[in-house]
Amino acid sequence: MTPHPLERLIRAADAAITAEDFDALVDFYADDATLVVKPGLNVTGKDNIRAAFERIAAYVQHSLVVGQGRMEVIEGGDTALVIMESTLDYLEAGDNVSVTRRATYVFRREADGRWVCTVDNSYGTALLDYPPK
Repeated sequence: MTPHPLERLIRAADAAITAEDFDALVDFYADDATLVVKPGLNVTGKDNIRAAFERIAAYVQHSLVVGQGRMEVIEGGDTALVIMESTLDYLEAGDNVSVTRRATYVFRREADGRWVCTVDNSYGTALLDYPPK
């Protein structure tokens, strides 16, 4: 079966995160997109998303490597929900950390056919495990 075009797009976005190519990365987002930085902290807009990724890169000592596991894409009209395993490897306080999350993303197909991310939630439903904000 042919992979959904969003699989290719997400892999490219994750490669941009790993390479710290934030100019390329923000092109994957809608102008009004929201990124879940961590439970209780969301940012909206390309400039704020870029700044958040820059702060994350500095926090993990420029060591973040993002990968993908299993991915499911559910389309409805010009919207798609992506549920996937997202792997993160990085340094935190001098320790190597490896995390697998079950992420959720929402994409919108623009009039020109291009998909853009409107909600980037690498924590997925695990957000429900954190105290309400």
